[in-house]
Order: sequence, then structure tokens, then C-alpha cells
Amino acid sequence: MTDSTFVRVCGLSELEEGTPKRVELDGTPVSIVRTEGEVFAIYDICSHANVSLSEGEVEDCQIECWLHGSSFDLRTGKPSGLPATRPVPVYPVKIEGDDVLVSLTQES
Repeated sequence: MTDSTFVRVCGLSELEEGTPKRVELDGTPVSIVRTEGEVFAIYDICSHANVSLSEGEVEDCQIECWLHGSSFDLRTGKPSGLPATRPVPVYPVKIEGDDVLVSLTQES
């Protein structure tokens, strides 16, 4: 798989508003989130604590790490509060019909 290749990860109808879904793309854990009328793909591991972000809460286009409370912007991957100080990668998403496609090419 090349970095510019989009891969189907799930159906849009499978995504509940504000409920992250963990998928693996070519061995990379990714959290898929449908919120505020958009779908986002963000690296699923917190940059502070090495735990799955898909187990956290989603609010105001942020995903919160359940362990220590760091939140990451779903659009940019940047942390919005301590203890995390490093961003996590975000990935491009395309919607084709009911298919959600993600590329491992990093947007940030």
C-alpha cells in the first residue's frame, strides 16, 4: 500500500455520532470519528500515555484520552491541554457513498 492510496475502513452508516471506531490500516491504529457533520481519522495512540484514544470521549471536535485527560483536535492532532505536549498524526478522509476511505498520508 502506498501512502497516497485511500482504503475503505468502514461504512458511514456504521459510525455513531461522537463514538470513535478503532481500525487498523497497514498495521497503523487509527480512530475514525464522526462528529459535527464530518468524519475524521486520527492516530489512535495518545502521544503522552501510549493508550488508545478511541476509548475516550469526543466533544467539540476533540478526542480526550481516557487515562489522563489530554484532548487532541480531530482536525489537526494538536493537544489542547496537558499532560500531552506532542500532536498525533491525522489522516485524509474521503466519503464515497456509504464508504469511508482513509489514506495513511499525514495531513499534519
